Amino acid sequence: MSIKSFELTAIDAERYSKKGESRKNVKINHNSSVTKIEKIDDETNSVDFRFTASYTGMGNIKIEGTLVHVGGSSDLARRWRKENKMPNEVAQEIHSTVIKNCIPQSVIIARDLRLPPPIPLPKVNMPGKGNETKPSKGGMEVA
Repeated sequence: MSIKSFELTAIDAERYSKKGESRKNVKINHNSSVTKIEKIDDETNSVDFRFTASYTGMGNIKIEGTLVHVGGSSDLARRWRKENKMPNEVAQEIHSTVIKNCIPQSVIIARDLRLPPPIPLPKVNMPGKGNETKPSKGGMEVA
């Protein structure tokens, strides 16, 4: 199984807060969803997707696109239309590809809109009085 091509078709981004307004504890939610799967041939399917990064009360970024998936189940498109489901291995590959390609794009868009980057920033701990450097246990959560 592999991804043959990846293409963005739409980008929509909006900031709700005004310049100078600051919010504390902004929650950023990420979501990757498949909107449509169409069969191209016995082993190839076209997959439409949507990636969103929502900032609580501050704005949102929505990216849509299409990728071509080769391999896996020959009845992937039929199963998607009937049950809105796909095999876990295929779903993991598709969503991983969407996230790996859309997160960097959304970081650039967030910078242009003066929104926080939609990724967790590393915490810097300086050694000194009472401070010990500890490995970060944080990480990105993917829905």
